[in-house]
Amino acid sequence: MKAYIVGVGMTKFEKPETRDWQYWDMVKEAGTAALTDASVAYEDIEQAAVGYCFQASTAGQRAVYELGLTGIPVYNVNNNCATGSTALMMARQFVEGGAGDCVLALGFEKMARGSLGGGGSDGGAGDFKTSPVARHYGIMAAAHGFEMTPPTAQIFGNAAREHMERYGTTEAQLAAVAAKNHRHSAGNPYAQFQDPYTVDEVLAAKPIHRPLTRLQCSPTSDGAAAAVVVSERFVEQHGLGDRAVEIAAQAMTTDTGASFASGTCIDAVGLPMSREAARQVYEKAGIGAEDLDVIELHDCFSINELLTYEALGLCGEGESGALVESGATTHGGRWVVNPSGGLISKGHPLGATGIAQAAELTWQLRGEAGPRQVPDARTGLAHNIGLGGAAVVTLLRR
Repeated sequence: MKAYIVGVGMTKFEKPETRDWQYWDMVKEAGTAALTDASVAYEDIEQAAVGYCFQASTAGQRAVYELGLTGIPVYNVNNNCATGSTALMMARQFVEGGAGDCVLALGFEKMARGSLGGGGSDGGAGDFKTSPVARHYGIMAAAHGFEMTPPTAQIFGNAAREHMERYGTTEAQLAAVAAKNHRHSAGNPYAQFQDPYTVDEVLAAKPIHRPLTRLQCSPTSDGAAAAVVVSERFVEQHGLGDRAVEIAAQAMTTDTGASFASGTCIDAVGLPMSREAARQVYEKAGIGAEDLDVIELHDCFSINELLTYEALGLCGEGESGALVESGATTHGGRWVVNPSGGLISKGHPLGATGIAQAAELTWQLRGEAGPRQVPDARTGLAHNIGLGGAAVVTLLRR
């Protein structure tokens, strides 16, 4: 049975504590928008998968109760930065497996200001005895030591150093990723940041962990996103064909020995997971990277966008710096990557990010993305990754 997204919604992503709202307020706003977009009532929803990292158990129920009290099953999902896409994957599986014809995927986060620790809600990477990402940071510490910089920026920054040493990638190429995504976000009213920056301005920003500057790092954010996922039967019965975007293929992978065998941060932050998830999706859909029109990928730091170019097959190993520098991944290039502004500029409320990527692609494939619209977009790919680890790749097709 096929699964389709027929409605999406999201809040504007905000700097924490900017708005006087609670997580259930965010979910009400995003969820209501998605239901309205789908012309579906909450009473039509049969199940809900709700993702978040920084709230207590059953916060998913507290959130969706603002939409209605219908007694449906609510599944609370936590998968680090891949939480939103994991909730979306559960919704798709419910529909494809016949467990429901109309399912809601939600993600939200209300975060604290300041840099993110190393393990989502676990208390940070420094506590190697209890952190679920202890093995990942152990790889980093063995290869690079441990500095007094934010742990997540540190492991990705060290991956950037490895890429520079191995392939000759330059600081300017890393900065080009951030400059592109900040430029894209100027056309996105939902983005936390909407100011463009040049490569030189990105390079001149406050250093976080060399070579990464502040403008190359995704911020902590508050926000929510939602998607209504339905069966083909539901689409036909409710006349939603003009709104429907097919989830044509989807895959989740977790760490294997390849994440740790090389002893590099490049692999520890998830390159092997992303490559395998992409391979599975391409195989299921019978397409390749050359068939994609628009991509939303997990640029938590500028280096991860470059690593993901290689994992998705947009270029060969070590060629990603030259790819972004060439303009191939912006408007007028071969693909448009992160037209929303990506995590770097749109923001990164962990539980909402993966669903917000699907929302952007849904708007793109419907031709509803306004000034950031990719002309004639028919096929979109979302990539969402979390340390610890999980990588989810989703192919959407009009």
